[in-house]
Amino acid sequence: MKEQKRFLVDVGMNDLPLPIKVLSKVEPEGQHTVAQLSIVARIMREFEPSWIDTFINIAHQHRGNIGTKTVRENIKVYLKKLHATSVRVAFDYPYFIEKTTPVSQKKCLVQYHCRYEAKISSIKETANVVFKIIVPAITTYPISSREHPKSLFGQISKVSIEIQPKKEIYAEDLVALVDKCALAPIYSYLSQEDQMFLIEKIHTEQKSSVVMTSEIKDALVHNKNVEWYDIQCANYGMLHSYSTMISTEKSSWIPFGGQSEEP
Repeated sequence: MKEQKRFLVDVGMNDLPLPIKVLSKVEPEGQHTVAQLSIVARIMREFEPSWIDTFINIAHQHRGNIGTKTVRENIKVYLKKLHATSVRVAFDYPYFIEKTTPVSQKKCLVQYHCRYEAKISSIKETANVVFKIIVPAITTYPISSREHPKSLFGQISKVSIEIQPKKEIYAEDLVALVDKCALAPIYSYLSQEDQMFLIEKIHTEQKSSVVMTSEIKDALVHNKNVEWYDIQCANYGMLHSYSTMISTEKSSWIPFGGQSEEP
C-alpha cells in the first residue's frame, strides 16, 4: 500500500487583478477600483495541483461581491472549501480622495495606495483585519532652522499607517489626520496662487517628521476604534539620494504606546 504523504504547507497566489468596491466615506455603495488580490491558505493534506485553480474559481464566483465590506465573510468560503487551518486574503489597490486646494479652492483627486488584509483560522471566529494606507505629505528638512534667514525648506515624507480597527475605518479619516499633522498636504493640482501660498508656508513655518509622527501617534492612541497601529515615516530630502525613517507601534514595550488609563 502506497504511503500517503500529508504535510502542513502554505499555498496561494499573488497579484490577481480584480475589479472591486472598497469602503468609502463619501460613496455609500463604495468606490470602484482595481485591486491586486493575494490569497494564502495553510493546508494539511496531500499535494494537489488544482489548489490554485480552486483559489481563482472561488475569486471569480464572488467577483460581484468582492470588497473590503464583504471580505470578512468571503474569506470563510476559502477556509471551508480548502479545508484549511488558516487563510489570509489581501487587496492592494489605489484609492482616490477629492481634495480642495488652499487658496483657489479648486477640486482635485489625489491617489493613495491602500492594502486591506484579513486573516482567519476558524469559521466560527471573526476575521482579523488590518488596513494600511500610504499618505505623502510635506515636512521640514531636519537641518532647517528659523535662526538663519531663508533657511527653512521642506521635504517629502511618506507616512505608512497600519490599523487594526474594531470596526470599519475610513481612508479619508486617516488622510485627514496626516494632512492635519503635516507641515502641508499633497495635492495633484495647484494654481499659481496655491503654489505661492504653500512655498511661503514651507519657508516660514516648521514641522519636523518626528513631531508629525508623534502627533499622529497621539491621535491613534486616543482613538477607541483602534486596537493596534504601526506608523512608519520615510523622508526624502532633496540633498540626499537615500531616505531616512522613523517608526512607532502600539506595544506594551513602548512607553505611552497604548491609551491612557485616565477617563
